[in-house]
Amino acid sequence: MPATPPPSDDLWRQGPVWTASDKPLAKYVGRPVREFLRIESAGSVLLLAATIAALLWVNLPFHGWAEGYDRFWHTPIALEIGSWRIEESLQHWVNDGLMTIFFFVVGLEIKHEMVHGDLRDPRTAALPIVAAVGGMVVPALVYVAIAGGPETGAGWGIPMATDIAFAVGVLGLLGRRVPSAARLFLLTLAIVDDIGAILVIAVFYTADVSFVWLAVAVALIALMAVLRALRVWAVPVYVVIGVGAWFALLESGVHATLAGVAIGLLTPAGALLRPEVATDYAVDGLRDNELDADELRRLRFLIGESVPMVERLQTRLHPLSAYVVLPVFALANAGVALGGGVLGDALTSTVGLGIGAGLVLGKPLGIALACFVAVRLGIARMPEGTGWLQVIGVGAVAGIGFTVSLFIAGLSFPGSPVLTDDAKVGILVASMVAAVVGVGLLLLAGRGRPAAAEVSPAAPEPSRAPAPR
Repeated sequence: MPATPPPSDDLWRQGPVWTASDKPLAKYVGRPVREFLRIESAGSVLLLAATIAALLWVNLPFHGWAEGYDRFWHTPIALEIGSWRIEESLQHWVNDGLMTIFFFVVGLEIKHEMVHGDLRDPRTAALPIVAAVGGMVVPALVYVAIAGGPETGAGWGIPMATDIAFAVGVLGLLGRRVPSAARLFLLTLAIVDDIGAILVIAVFYTADVSFVWLAVAVALIALMAVLRALRVWAVPVYVVIGVGAWFALLESGVHATLAGVAIGLLTPAGALLRPEVATDYAVDGLRDNELDADELRRLRFLIGESVPMVERLQTRLHPLSAYVVLPVFALANAGVALGGGVLGDALTSTVGLGIGAGLVLGKPLGIALACFVAVRLGIARMPEGTGWLQVIGVGAVAGIGFTVSLFIAGLSFPGSPVLTDDAKVGILVASMVAAVVGVGLLLLAGRGRPAAAEVSPAAPEPSRAPAPR
């Protein structure tokens, strides 16, 4: 019986052997799925699909579906070790546990931008930083002006957030009609917005604080910083300490997801080894044309440490955050019953109106005004190839405040399901309106202009791993 020929080099270069094969499942399912996940807006599509699924689950006229949604997401889940026990609902585990991964990825992205990206250069970062501040302050003021009462005033932080995944996804759909510099402007603005939202959650949306548990969390995070300074490279050590810090924050009353942000900011953004260390070892190890298991383990370690940990973790965790964590979060939190006049009541409530006005009007107004002042004072310069109508259009797109807005809504009215639902409806409707208005303004601004690539050939494309939020 003839021996089976080894796979050709061409087959291996195409990617994983199975997806590169002509098997029907690989050809018609595997490769299309793989290519879809490489698209920048794929995470936004999954997030939108999860939102629609949650709304259908609650609103389709099938007996028991709405009740089943509540029962499912409020299923108690307990972790118990000896006499220690923690029990929360499934929705709570998603919001406080699974979302920690998302905030960890956000922390990684902020760290990368501060060390290697636009936030490193004050001159380049000045305009999006100023714009982000305006885009947070004005929507909050608009909300307070409309819904600043004693029962509803706590929701002022809801319209401050920008959903980077949806916003960048919308610009991706417009293609070259939007200058690359304008995309980079939105990307940097959204990262600064992330920082602002994190600070708002930490300072203003915190329950009664247990300073003992908070001290434990701070001590564990400080221990991670010390281990990093000592060049301890064992990732499992940091995972164990990170889980401990998360639990301590959970018990302290400070929102546990902030542990993810803190750990992300502590992650090294520079390579621990020079690339030539791995190269020299590989050359020496392959002189005899053989590579044993010990040499392979050592080489993998050296190659891995030649790439900054921030980049490695972003590459590994971004798909999990974009394609699993955020869709599950949307499925667990976007299910709002819209029948029986609920939609109309929510849109006419002070909470719904405050959020809607903050996101649709406050965001573009705050961003445009802040940019205008910064440019007139000479603090910053306009993005290359970008006009004022495009700045306003980008500001309108920044009014898509989905994931973090929903997150803050859940923290704003913990004792009032009605106000929480009003806030969720306001977020959903306002985000859709902001997307439509933003697209319209950007299309109008792009009429009669050459392709964006011709306007700004040197401007880099934004490359934030598709992380809807």
